[in-house]
Amino acid sequence: MKIFFTTFLVVSMVHADPAPLFDGKTFEGWEGDIGAVWRIEQGALVAGSLDKKQENNNFLATTRKYGDFELSLKWKLEGTEGFVNGGVQFRTERIPNHHEVSGYQADLGKGYDGALYDESRRKKMLAQPSPELLAKVQKPLGEWNDYRIRAEGNHIQIWLNGLQTVDYTEADPGIASSGIIAVQIHGNATSIVRYKDLMIEELPTKK
Repeated sequence: MKIFFTTFLVVSMVHADPAPLFDGKTFEGWEGDIGAVWRIEQGALVAGSLDKKQENNNFLATTRKYGDFELSLKWKLEGTEGFVNGGVQFRTERIPNHHEVSGYQADLGKGYDGALYDESRRKKMLAQPSPELLAKVQKPLGEWNDYRIRAEGNHIQIWLNGLQTVDYTEADPGIASSGIIAVQIHGNATSIVRYKDLMIEELPTKK
């Protein structure tokens, strides 16, 4: 009797280890209104002032695009007047000859922490936590918060301070599945926003 041995080759999808998206010291890998709006303070990307109003939305963006990924970061927001707000853009693009960008945003600001907004494109909230959940997870203005954002295929998830606030599946096949990542200071406010400890893990693209 002949015995046949079959060897199965198991191929695993290998993805990159988490890597810094911001080195904490320079704007390497980023572009935008550096100096005029954005600066680096104590290892954080910072914009705004408590003495002067930020007139328009402004975005500091990565110079390369990302598709499927998991991004973690810390953010802090302070403000005294106007719409005190910021956000983390992803799968986004700059609008030519304009200060705005277009794409997904992990929103932040009173009442919007942990929410998923569609900036300049559909201009609407796509998903957000219930008031009850937000009350559990929200921190007072001026404290550091943790964000974790995972975009994998058409599935988008957001965690705020360790609790999941968004579990969204994109139904529109025409929506871009890759783009720049950017951080925002919202216009029409006297505020300061800070972002630090940005780490990204690129994931295998889902077919």
